[in-house]
Amino acid sequence: MTTNPLEQISHRHRFWCIVIMAMGTFILGITEFATMPMLPLIASSFNATPAEAGNVISAYAIGVVVGAPLLMLTTTKMNRRTALMLFAFLMFAANSLSSNAASLMQLTFFRFLSGLPHGAYFGTAFLLAADMAPKGKRANYMSRVFFGLTFATICGVPLVTLIGQYSSWRLCMLAVGVMALVTVMLLYLVLPSSPVTKPSNMMNELGVLKNKLVWSILGICIIGFGGVFCIYTYLADTILTVTNAPEISISIAMVLFGVGTTTGNWICGKYADQSPVNTSGIALIASILVSLCFVYAAYELWTLYLAVFCLGCSVGLAAVIQSMLFDASPDGHSMIGALVQCGFNTANAIGPWAGGLMLATGAAPNYTGYVAAMLFSGGFLMWLVSSVQIKRRLQPSLC
Repeated sequence: MTTNPLEQISHRHRFWCIVIMAMGTFILGITEFATMPMLPLIASSFNATPAEAGNVISAYAIGVVVGAPLLMLTTTKMNRRTALMLFAFLMFAANSLSSNAASLMQLTFFRFLSGLPHGAYFGTAFLLAADMAPKGKRANYMSRVFFGLTFATICGVPLVTLIGQYSSWRLCMLAVGVMALVTVMLLYLVLPSSPVTKPSNMMNELGVLKNKLVWSILGICIIGFGGVFCIYTYLADTILTVTNAPEISISIAMVLFGVGTTTGNWICGKYADQSPVNTSGIALIASILVSLCFVYAAYELWTLYLAVFCLGCSVGLAAVIQSMLFDASPDGHSMIGALVQCGFNTANAIGPWAGGLMLATGAAPNYTGYVAAMLFSGGFLMWLVSSVQIKRRLQPSLC
């Protein structure tokens, strides 16, 4: 009988394994979110408009959409420690290249490369955390890995934004690349070798794609979450040109967004266990209202801070959607993990693009709140479709 080596390691060793894997999600959090508040700096360095510079955000998201299923499916039989090291090395290479981009087009391409390992790293790290978790603590261990991204939104992104404002966005990307290289070495030194003892069935994984309910729930994520990124991408421009606040206010807003994300995860996670469908519906309605309020809240700094905190809370919807997807499909959870990352980052592409269309008309950046409200409304329509499908399939565990 083949034993899982992760079950044999000590509690202390497990702790450090989780910390090192969380370093990777911390880096991914900075890589994804820090570019948005630094968008004015990037646009200025290439003499581009904010809407043109917004393409680097969309490129990263497209990279995630392409890389998540591709890398997850091609590394299903690879030693998971080796796979994580590979993904972290890709982070190092792509961020290092981004720091040396000679043109906006080059940076856009390198950002696409940066997105490729995002979903695969998350998926593999979650699987490893679940394997090493003691009985009854699987979700707890997985959440600890995800804490790296949450910590990035609270501390990492504001700090990197501050450094970018007083030095260079290139230095920030290079620093992230160096952290990724350090993570590669730590993964090798700390994580035990983790061969895959039960390779997933490819047909079961691909069978998820035939599940209509899965696609409806993903639609909530793909369309609705575009609202978050629509506002967040142009938040720095809003603060500087509409609120007329100093640059330090951008970092403060990033911290509040991170605190809101943590709060939203806790609130939605608490109520999602009781009723994920109702919880997600209420969260979407609240997000629509927050987006509309953002347009007017942007004229005063303290009301803008409040709106940004509430916008961060809407990210808590992610955990609810993940739970709904797992309930909707008992098999193919590796593919679902990849699809979730694809969904969120498709939203990350749609949001900046839609917001850029609004800015291209000459509208002020706070008017992205109207676009965000439309996107959240689209997510709510997909929620209605999902609700009908769930009732027809008589899945009370989701209601």
